[in-house]
Amino acid sequence: MELPDRILIADGAWGTEIQNRGLPSGSLPERWNLERPEKVEELAREYVEAGSDIILTNTFGGNPFILERYGLADKAEEINRRGAEISRKATSGTDVLVFGSIGPTGLLPSVEETDEEKLAEAFRLQAAALRDGGAQGIVIETMSDLVEFRLALEGAVSTGLPVAACMTFDSGPGKVHTMMGVSVEEAAKTAEEAGARFVGANCGSGMENYRDILKLFLRTTKLPIWLKPNAGLPELHSRSIAYAMTPERFVGYAAEFARSGARVIGGCCGTGPAVISKLARTLKD
Repeated sequence: MELPDRILIADGAWGTEIQNRGLPSGSLPERWNLERPEKVEELAREYVEAGSDIILTNTFGGNPFILERYGLADKAEEINRRGAEISRKATSGTDVLVFGSIGPTGLLPSVEETDEEKLAEAFRLQAAALRDGGAQGIVIETMSDLVEFRLALEGAVSTGLPVAACMTFDSGPGKVHTMMGVSVEEAAKTAEEAGARFVGANCGSGMENYRDILKLFLRTTKLPIWLKPNAGLPELHSRSIAYAMTPERFVGYAAEFARSGARVIGGCCGTGPAVISKLARTLKD
């Protein structure tokens, strides 16, 4: 798949935005792929209309390990396939690409006695279902454990689709390591060896430390850099979570990252279609 030779705008948050559309507290967003597909498509379409070049799928927690906790393990293939189909429907008639989202299982194979083959099979199943639903690429997101990261990458790459490989760097000195101590350099090396098309970061503790994360990636790898930061840190207000960073500040940082060499830029928690619309207008101008 050939991509335009310019900065590409990704979408924003999915889980928090689906909650804003009425998902009950404690419910799994991926359940709506089966029960409220029209609401999921509504969000996907809003990201397309906001100016995204790439949108994701409502499948971040769609691996069998997460789904099992909600009594949905037997629906894993259907949930992921439908997630891809919904996003593809929202992009119909446009050039917007759909990348299927794969998040962590909640297990830490680097320190736990976890069956790596079962993990690998779970990621292969999810990736294949996303491909079968029409996803044109896959993004591995919010990873902190290097073994899990590698297994997810291998499962995604096995589909033949282009893969973006993202970890969350929010720990250690300078906050440029994952919770499990993985460095930017280790993440880039693993992504390259697995055959990823992009490498980068998402989520985390806010925009400020993304400057250093981006610098380290640019020094370490020739792969295009994919960034989807949070809009600052979450704050609790009257039983609800809010993100204090204004859209203007978020877009200001994102424009800096684009000038510095990032290739794909979007948002994670706290960024909805309105923020992505500002981002797209700014970067495309």
